[in-house]
Amino acid sequence: MEGSELWTILAWVLFWAVLIGAATLFSLRLLRRASVLAQICLVVVATVAVLVAGMVSAFNAMFISARDLEVMWYILAVASAVAVALSLMLGGGVSRNAARLVVAARRLGRGETLDHAGEGRGSAPAMTSELAELAKELEASSRSLAESREREAAIETARRELVSWISHDLRTPLASMRAMTEALEDGMASDVPGYYRKIIGQTEQMTAMVNDLLELSKIQAGTLRLRAEPLDLYDLVSDALSDLAPLAAQRGITLDGGGDRECMAVADGPSLARAVRNILLNAIIYSRPDTEVHVSVGRDGLGHHGGNAVVAVQDQCGGIRNEDLPHLFETGWQKDPARGTTDGLQGRYSGAGIGLSMVAGIVKAHGGSVTVENVDGGCRFALSLPAGSVPATSGISADERAGGAS
Repeated sequence: MEGSELWTILAWVLFWAVLIGAATLFSLRLLRRASVLAQICLVVVATVAVLVAGMVSAFNAMFISARDLEVMWYILAVASAVAVALSLMLGGGVSRNAARLVVAARRLGRGETLDHAGEGRGSAPAMTSELAELAKELEASSRSLAESREREAAIETARRELVSWISHDLRTPLASMRAMTEALEDGMASDVPGYYRKIIGQTEQMTAMVNDLLELSKIQAGTLRLRAEPLDLYDLVSDALSDLAPLAAQRGITLDGGGDRECMAVADGPSLARAVRNILLNAIIYSRPDTEVHVSVGRDGLGHHGGNAVVAVQDQCGGIRNEDLPHLFETGWQKDPARGTTDGLQGRYSGAGIGLSMVAGIVKAHGGSVTVENVDGGCRFALSLPAGSVPATSGISADERAGGAS
């Protein structure tokens, strides 16, 4: 074959390749919303067409015999049929797998959980690596959404229970206040000053409940603002002991405070004092009469000047069942199902079952942790706080961490 003939053949092949390629691209653009099977078949047919056009150009240039040309046409026909058949098989498999993914996405949209663990290996055609990865991502997203729905359902249940409990706890003092007010109005009250004291106590109880709810809403919304400053935990605990000493004496409980005389931490004084007071108040409420509540302040493990600052409160409540321990810091949960409030405690705490959840939220906002364990005769609550500054993730702005006003 001469060089001019070779260049002629290559020129014709390039011409048909460009022409058929442009037509294929235009057709693919028109069929961009068609199935992947149609697009794969179109690409294979275009490839075969380029091959056939090139071969015809070569046959014409080489002037081969009619018999040889007939044989070449048979070869091209068989090769084209095999190529189209293979493209149909490949496209059909991809199309079926894509349809399975569409069904899985629809199930995901309906809130169903995707789980293919029970399917046999031969129940579906093997997917390409990209489609298999997409299927795994859909299943992972399905599991994540299922877990999110479970958490949302649990939160909604807790919210409804909290609203129910709060309604109950608000309705009781309101009904009592209304009865006492009507008795005073009708002149039926035998002890007028005593009625006034009880009304004031009920008002203080509802005020404490509203304040607890406001604080809890800030914690759960992540908007709790803390003013970080160095403070002595021993002084903070001493103030809480002095505040609750009359209540403890009324119930015959001895408060015993001890530990490091100077245990510094960087924290928000008012919120941390509220957390310590709630823990101590909880210990007084549930401890048996004529027992002791021990409060200690110190550091864990790394000596006097290192490690986390720890405030521990040990009561004599008789212990908590192991199955109840994980629920202690849940909003609205109460150990005592009767939810009763004695007259001596009215006005001292809200009774809404949110005190310990507030403690957990406040300590977490400080970058610390709170734990509870059963000890001999009671429980031990431990508030562990980092000795350094309050972390930025606790909702504290930069100026507040520097000591600005909250």
